[in-house]
Amino acid sequence: MKTVSGPTDHVVVVGAGLSGLSAALHLLGAGRRVTLLERADGPGGRAGALDLETAAGTYRVDPGPTVLTMPSLLEEALGAVGEKLEERLDLVPLDPAYRARFADGSTIDVHTDVDAMEAEIRRACGPDAAAGYGRLRTWLTQLYHAEIDRFIGANIDSPLGLLGPDLARLAALGGFGRLAPRVARYLPDERLQRIFSFQALYAGVPPRRALGAYGVIAYMDTIAGVYFPRGGMRQVGRALAGAAADAGAEIVYGRAVTGLERSGGRVTAVRHRAAEGGPTERLACDALVLTPDLPVAHRLLGRAPRRPVPLRWSPSAVVLHAGVTRARPELAHHTLSFGAAWESTFREIIDEGRLMSDPSLLVTRPTATDPGLAPAGRDLLFVLAPCPNTAAGPIDWPRVGPAYRDELLRVLEARGMGLDGLAAEIELSRLVTPADWTADGLGAGTPFALAHTVAQTGPFRPRNLVRGVDNVVLAGCGTTPGVGIPPVLISGRLAAERVTGTGPGSRGRTGR
Repeated sequence: MKTVSGPTDHVVVVGAGLSGLSAALHLLGAGRRVTLLERADGPGGRAGALDLETAAGTYRVDPGPTVLTMPSLLEEALGAVGEKLEERLDLVPLDPAYRARFADGSTIDVHTDVDAMEAEIRRACGPDAAAGYGRLRTWLTQLYHAEIDRFIGANIDSPLGLLGPDLARLAALGGFGRLAPRVARYLPDERLQRIFSFQALYAGVPPRRALGAYGVIAYMDTIAGVYFPRGGMRQVGRALAGAAADAGAEIVYGRAVTGLERSGGRVTAVRHRAAEGGPTERLACDALVLTPDLPVAHRLLGRAPRRPVPLRWSPSAVVLHAGVTRARPELAHHTLSFGAAWESTFREIIDEGRLMSDPSLLVTRPTATDPGLAPAGRDLLFVLAPCPNTAAGPIDWPRVGPAYRDELLRVLEARGMGLDGLAAEIELSRLVTPADWTADGLGAGTPFALAHTVAQTGPFRPRNLVRGVDNVVLAGCGTTPGVGIPPVLISGRLAAERVTGTGPGSRGRTGR
């Protein structure tokens, strides 16, 4: 494993999102002095906090990710500084992990317990489907164990580094085939195919084009389990930041990084100022970890790496946060509301750059698990609608956004989900569109970063080492291993390993 050269005693991490906090904890555990600079006034990055006030009280909104899997990665990051997860976070396992509702009115609950899930599939789809689920579960588990250490959780310097028995094992499992046809071999019921392949959209590709290897995301969701921290997803960033600060990190909030100073092939200092403006200050560093989205990182570095094929971005999303005056206990924590359309949905948002004509939606009700996130007797809802990114579909969001919000509410009210009369009961809402993601510096207006196409997967994804700069490493969803809370936590550890020279197969100078 290649590492940064020269001294690495003091590392500056730009961004106190989950990747930056993960990097900081692993760096602290390896004995480095760490300073984090964060533009916002608190930790978490996209998994931060948004409080919306009403006369009745406060709605505590999760503005970013709502699905938390693989808490073992949080344990790993906290363990780097001798902390325990249970002392920092109160995680609640969700059962069901999801409730899937379909256009024909049927419902399938997704359980992570094998016996409960087999019973649910037998009830909804019959005994043959239940048997197929058992075989699918075995395959997904084998995929996970084949990938997690060598292909997801390790720094890869070259495609040649993948050659060996691990690659042969992944190929034998069908990791380089297509996901949707493989799932269909086990589960002929189209409803089940959707449940175990929709996760490919997290990776920015339709299931029929996604590599079979991305079945590992379905493993994380449907087998390893989905969790929710009491107090909301904001508690994840707060837990990591609290542990980092207690381990000696200096975290400076409200600071926008404006530039980098260089000497030869090294960054020697970071220039920053208050986020709202003011004089620029200078912070010297021995090494630097950059976690902003790729366009911002490339701007700070002064150039983007050359690639034979232009970067391709994932679809984006419209998100509606809604404070509702009536609690709806019949609604699960996470509900997947599938339209009748499926293949055409991906074609519309990815290939044609237009809004879904028959939308499939994720509806999250965090108050199902933690009622304290909303005023008494009220509910907090999060509605996510996949949509084109700004490169695929140049939509006039300031004009289209409010009308699309109303359309989404009409769809939800009409689908028999217990959301009748929803629009009239919303006392407060916040709509987030690709225009807002763009204003936050996210490439192509998408919070899901680069699509996991074959040309942007594994060693072909933008590397975390920066060519031409000896002491800068990238972390976050734009670099390896990819998008989602588990990958960005791993990306922080991988960045730290590039600095410290620790980890499997490390070689070269570590600066200590």
